[in-house]
Amino acid sequence: MTKEQKERIVMVRTHLEFIHQSIATLDEKLEKIVAPYESAITLLCTIPGISRTSAITIISEIGTDMSQFANSKRLCCWAGLTPGNNESAGKKKSVRITRAGVYLKPALVQVAHAALKSNISPYYRVKYERISKRRGKKRAIIAIARMILTAIYHMFITGELFNPSDLYKVDMPQKMVEKQKEKAIKQAAKLLISLGLIKATDISAA
Repeated sequence: MTKEQKERIVMVRTHLEFIHQSIATLDEKLEKIVAPYESAITLLCTIPGISRTSAITIISEIGTDMSQFANSKRLCCWAGLTPGNNESAGKKKSVRITRAGVYLKPALVQVAHAALKSNISPYYRVKYERISKRRGKKRAIIAIARMILTAIYHMFITGELFNPSDLYKVDMPQKMVEKQKEKAIKQAAKLLISLGLIKATDISAA
């Protein structure tokens, strides 16, 4: 190596050390700032796909006081996760999502992608697969991001951990699946008998 090359390496290493030190200082200051919100961060981390970093990003954008939003739809609209309303003469011209949430929307979309790969719960992955078949992958991921933000809204209001009311339909024990299937078959058979399409003896014979 020449003398000039060694000097360049020293300069690069010095600059790299400065960057690492700056990052460490920034992380230290950030931890002090978010200290009062530790309970809220822990609460959000119960949602599949949300890490500590993404929880801090979300809280920095929307805060923890949901009284500033009339309902979850207003919050989703503010975040740019709801379709725009472009209607004229009774005809809808566009259903594209609104251009808002410059920082929040990308963070929630990233969280949505992480939720699909989460090993904690298949809840959002199942939802995504169902929606993507009808609406496409891009709209499905936005729908998942909107669901996550809606969950965050209600969790901040109630203080409850992530526990959606329809979670049992996604992560249902096998015994319950069989029980639900048996119940559905009985209801279907009862309907067919009432319509005169089959007889009760046909079922007993089967």
